[in-house]
Formats: sequence, structure tokens, C-alpha cells
Amino acid sequence: MAPPTSSAITLHINGEKHTLPVDHRTTLLDALREQLDLTGTKKGCDQGQCGACTVLLDGRRAVSCLQLAVAAEGRAITTIEGVADGERLHPVQQAFLDLDGYQCGYCTPGQICSALAVIEEHAAGWPSAATADVRPETGVPELSAEEIRERMSGNLCRCGAYVSIVQAVARAAGETSRPGAAPEPWRAGDPVEAGARSEGEAVA
Repeated sequence: MAPPTSSAITLHINGEKHTLPVDHRTTLLDALREQLDLTGTKKGCDQGQCGACTVLLDGRRAVSCLQLAVAAEGRAITTIEGVADGERLHPVQQAFLDLDGYQCGYCTPGQICSALAVIEEHAAGWPSAATADVRPETGVPELSAEEIRERMSGNLCRCGAYVSIVQAVARAAGETSRPGAAPEPWRAGDPVEAGARSEGEAVA
């Protein structure tokens, strides 16, 4: 007998559990958009090269068009719908809004999800290809424009809003690292409980 080609899976998305039947070939992107109506995550090239479909898996960036939905079961998934705290925008979203880090807005959800990871990766001391000195004893490198451009290079903006995107990421990084800054209301990797938080609409 041939093995089954579909099954029911449970995805942990933005602090909530969603159980759905999927064909084993279904990408996470298609499951989010077509089955869960989480259309903030955009389908761009569908080949993992433009970054429009970027989401966070356990806090790490992933292009959801290349990630099978069945492989994401049990992992904490953050989409653009889960970034804001209700009506209160995340500092990254606010910076994109204030500094015009978007034009048509199609790539913006992926840009914002990627920026969230970039800020955390930098704060953790992860080097990039633009980091001049990668020795651990040198500490966290300055989050310069060059560093931001390198770290965000997997996200394309066909409108060309790159200058404003770099400025937005830099401002948001400063806001989230400010002493006394308000803690994040929820972050990828937190324990998932049904109804733990409402999904906030994002600027996209």
C-alpha cells in the first residue's frame, strides 16, 4: 500500500495553535495564505530569492515558500500578523511607517520580519559578511548602514526603498536596545497557548 500523501498537522502561529489537513507537498507559505487566511505573508518569486514570504521560525528567518508546512509542525512561527501588540505597533513597524520604508508595500511584511531577526542577531553578536573583525573579544560590531545592507540583502524591494529601509532598521535597533524600553509583548519561541494573544494587524 502506498504511504499517505496528506495528514493533519498542528502549526503554532503567533501564539495560537492551528490544526489543518495538508498535502505533504504544501509549502508553509501556501498553508498560511490559502488555508489560514494569513495573507500578510506575500508570495513573490516562489523560489526563495526575493524574501517577500519571510517569516520567523523559532526566531530565525525563513523563506516560507521553500519550507514545507509539515516540517514546520511543532515550531514557533511568527508572521507579520503577530508582530504588533494589538493596536500598538512594534518599533520596527513604527520606524518603517515614520521613515517611509515602503512604497507599494508588497515586500514590507518580509522586510519587517527579516529586520526583527537582524536586530536580534546583531545584538547577540553574530557577525555578517560585512563585519571587519569577527573575533569574539571585539564584542558586538556597530550596526552600520553597511552591516544593515548586508544583513537585509536577502529581501528585495522592487520599488527601491532601500535607503529608507536601512534608516528604519537602524532606528528600530536603537529603540529596542534603549535602557528601560518596554519589553516585547510576545516573541517567537515563547510557550504557545491557545488564545494567548490576539493577532495585531501590521503595516504592510
